Amino acid sequence: MKFLIARLNHETNTFSPVATPLASFAPDYDDAAFQANKGMRTAMAAFIDAAQGLGAQCITPVSATANPSGTVDAEAYRVLTDRIVAAAPGCDAILLDLHGAMVVQSTPDGEGDLLARVRAAAPGVPLGVALDLHGNITQTMVDNADVMVGFKTYPHIDMYDTGAHVARLVLQMLQEGRQWAVRWKQLPLMSHTLRSTTLNGAMARAVAAATEAEREGVPGMTVFAGFCLADIPAPCMSVVATVEATADGEAQAAVALQQVASQIWNERADYVYRSEPLNAAFDRAAAMAQGADKPVLLLDHSDNCMSGGTCDTMDVLQAAWAQGLEGIATGPLCDPQAVAELVAAGVGAQVSLRLGNKVPLTQLGLHKDPVPVQGTVRAISDGSYTVTGPIYTGQRCSMGRAVWLDLGHTQIVVVEQPHEPWDLGVFSCVGLDPTMYPYLLLKSRMYCRPVFVPLSAGLVECDSQGPTSSDHSLFPYQNLRRPVYPLDAL
Repeated sequence: MKFLIARLNHETNTFSPVATPLASFAPDYDDAAFQANKGMRTAMAAFIDAAQGLGAQCITPVSATANPSGTVDAEAYRVLTDRIVAAAPGCDAILLDLHGAMVVQSTPDGEGDLLARVRAAAPGVPLGVALDLHGNITQTMVDNADVMVGFKTYPHIDMYDTGAHVARLVLQMLQEGRQWAVRWKQLPLMSHTLRSTTLNGAMARAVAAATEAEREGVPGMTVFAGFCLADIPAPCMSVVATVEATADGEAQAAVALQQVASQIWNERADYVYRSEPLNAAFDRAAAMAQGADKPVLLLDHSDNCMSGGTCDTMDVLQAAWAQGLEGIATGPLCDPQAVAELVAAGVGAQVSLRLGNKVPLTQLGLHKDPVPVQGTVRAISDGSYTVTGPIYTGQRCSMGRAVWLDLGHTQIVVVEQPHEPWDLGVFSCVGLDPTMYPYLLLKSRMYCRPVFVPLSAGLVECDSQGPTSSDHSLFPYQNLRRPVYPLDAL
């Protein structure tokens, strides 16, 4: 028995200036793809474990993931998807670890086109797909999968569990002759990413309703928040069910889908994020810092590389300085030109340079100038560390070369590559302890929270004119199907 198992993940922010060539995916092929996932907590790892539990042969043509960024290069997509499609004929089952929000130069529906090609190459072969909670689901995706299940957590900590769920249903097709179908409902609702957390609020309630439907017998149900920073017809919320392909199964799932979708729509206002003015945000932060023995956590969610940010905008940091905040630790800030200058200067050097704001925000029509700063180079490292927190535990990460730049009032970790602050390792790799300062500024939405919130005296979310801002008016949508909430009164 042969199982085709592959991973191809990309969340596309079509407004991001960050290119997405093949190199961004750092692809592993064949046995290297197998080894990259075996023993990890990815959906692909769960697929491998399920296949090996049956004694099946694992065909792993590719494992490729890229940080969220701009539209995927057409040739990169062709290279990666051709390998998956070519491996499909002759397999007994197909298990794909995808994202669900990939936009390519050649197609607005990266996953849908791939699934259609795989289905055509291996008709009748059970095909299961694990997706990210932020997938932008399409009819083509739904039509070309037997099983479709997405994450139920954001921050995402159930990637492996989702893969295990998909594998379990596919194995039931092989071993028990069960027949599944995928059904869905899409809402004309663009959720803000900060309102898609499953820790609380309307999204937590929607996921609880979907989980209850599974307990009542629906084989799989997922609430997809969608990813609104994609200029496609419907970057919207969806509810997707894997159902038993019988009259009773279809009827049960139809009722459950309608119930969950209606609940979401009735609470649609709760999926909209209202940004607080920066001066008010910093006033709150200063009040929190009074007498605190831990840093106040400032989250710059307008430039989050895990949503397609450049990781180099300086607006929030400059506004904090203008407000008089001192004792700030921040990073990683991506500025490879600055890193080269700082490394050349060496540890202990007094430096003057222009920092950040170097990636043009062409898609948004924004221009920002680098910021002149003066400081001391405190440490230089290779920027590598191992994640110890609950997301991607044990994964080895690299930010490129990293430099601790001391400005006196602010300590900055400057790096060569955009990087999410998954872990304290982004600071400890240069010997900086960010908990020793009154304020800790991170370019992040959610992924930092499991590690950094427990270390903080409080959290303040900060928005500005960046490539991942929560202000929809910044983004020049051209392909969006209207009307859609909250851009239109519905």
